[in-house]
Amino acid sequence: YPFFPELTDVWADGENWRLGHWLTGRLGAVSLQALVRHLCARGGLAAGLVDVSDLAGQVEGFVISALEPPRSSIAVLARHFGFDGHESEGRIVFRMRGHAPVAALTMDDLIAAASANGELIEFERAQETELPQALKWSLARADGDYDAALVEARRITVDTTRIAAETFPLAVPPEEAERRVRRALQEAWVGRESATFRLPPSRLALDPGDVLQLEHDARPYYLRLVSAADSEARSVTAIREDRAVYDLPPGGPRASSLARSVLFGGSQVIFLDLPQLSADEQPHQPLVSVFARPWPGTVAVYRSPSLDGFTQLTTVGVRGNVGVTLWDFYAGPTACFDLGNELAVEMQSGSLASVSDLELFGGANAFAIETAPGVWEVVQAGVAELIGPSQYRLTRLLRGQRGTDGDMVAMVPAGARVVVLGSSLATLPIAQADVGLPWNWRIGPVSLPYTDAAFTAAAFTPLGRGLEPFSVGHVAQPYLSPRTPGDLTISWLRRSRDLVADSWVAVEVPLTEDAEAYEVDILDGATVKRTLAAATTSVVYTSAQQIADFGAELAPGDTLEVRIAQLSSLVGRGTERTFTLNF
Repeated sequence: YPFFPELTDVWADGENWRLGHWLTGRLGAVSLQALVRHLCARGGLAAGLVDVSDLAGQVEGFVISALEPPRSSIAVLARHFGFDGHESEGRIVFRMRGHAPVAALTMDDLIAAASANGELIEFERAQETELPQALKWSLARADGDYDAALVEARRITVDTTRIAAETFPLAVPPEEAERRVRRALQEAWVGRESATFRLPPSRLALDPGDVLQLEHDARPYYLRLVSAADSEARSVTAIREDRAVYDLPPGGPRASSLARSVLFGGSQVIFLDLPQLSADEQPHQPLVSVFARPWPGTVAVYRSPSLDGFTQLTTVGVRGNVGVTLWDFYAGPTACFDLGNELAVEMQSGSLASVSDLELFGGANAFAIETAPGVWEVVQAGVAELIGPSQYRLTRLLRGQRGTDGDMVAMVPAGARVVVLGSSLATLPIAQADVGLPWNWRIGPVSLPYTDAAFTAAAFTPLGRGLEPFSVGHVAQPYLSPRTPGDLTISWLRRSRDLVADSWVAVEVPLTEDAEAYEVDILDGATVKRTLAAATTSVVYTSAQQIADFGAELAPGDTLEVRIAQLSSLVGRGTERTFTLNF
């Protein structure tokens, strides 16, 4: 309480709480009887001198904010709940208003006044301008963090514009307060008529608070006694009362502006060591995607080389757009559209949309598909079709983007992780010297310490994938040109990891390395027979080397497997690629 019953999106039976059997939210309330009895006890009245048996209602909170006599506190309750207190037979009796008449009188039961005119009864009617057109009450509601609630009652067709407002230091349900403010307004208008008359000594049993039915001018008047003075006759003052005023229905239920307590769980953290995707990134810096529901707004990323002494590295302000594959995803062609495969994904957040080919060539709709633990193929999709709630079928694919063609596998099983590449990713601003060093990480809400259970612990070693040269391509096949057995020139084309390498203006793609260097492994199955070094995009495999490795020169009908990698002064061998040469 008060989350139940207020959060009806969590508890479907929350609306039944008001009339149901639940004790939550009720055991903390105090009855009006107990509260008035307690206030009387604070004033020095013994329990036997106070009668509160007729009081009805309960209070969820009551504030006495200043030094005041108990009578003042009781008067506040009396105005709100509509009850009176009077002395009877040596006790203080508190009674709710709206009771049935205790006696029926006629004009013959009254005693004429001792004044010159000798009237039996004198009526007085207050002017409309002295009465309120509207009543406004402000109070607190316990089911809304004790925020203020305003209830109002208003009369329309009256000749007054006076508005009366009062703040009650009470916490009560607003629907009950609305009923009581309507009662108070109607009570003021009905009670604008008062009467003064005298009763014989035989009516000594009548006390203030009792209701009388008096026949006058052939119609009944219901009068509530407010005071009595005894002498040779009993002089009383009474005001008119309408019992229907006290049988009003409660107001409509009000939804509280309850602030939910948000409990953060662990985050789904995905580290991505990818080739450089944009000019805003440093090639050696990995990316991180953080997904959490509910999202804390900002998450902090801490790291440490050990299991303690964590320091904050950065913050992530956008929830990651992640998902999983729905069915198996197979290998496809690169450097052209893959029109045969379909990639089906279910996203945990965000939405996907189709893009034009020009937008696709500009890098839009890029995804990282985990083909093995920590290994990602970058795929772009031109068409995104919604096939279910948060489920999409992606077609018109571009595979192995940004040099990840070597990370493509024959089949990626359903359930593989998918990360949308874009603004939802955060760069980890590590130094280049941190590449290759193992780090322990803590990721969680920035408002909490990293030792909190809401933080996710992970181990990740950045390998500087963005510094690795791309694999080479277009190795020349010997059978495509006439040759005789002997020295073999193996040639290829260099690929650049630089973002401007796709420019159609440049004469040559940027080198991005300190020096151009390659290594070519001559393979016999899984065995490396020898490694050739090259400073250009070709190398000569001599006849003598062929004979030493295979016992004879390579001739028509033979095949040769070679593995080629460009070298980097920072990370050594770049992405390797194996080719089969046919003779």
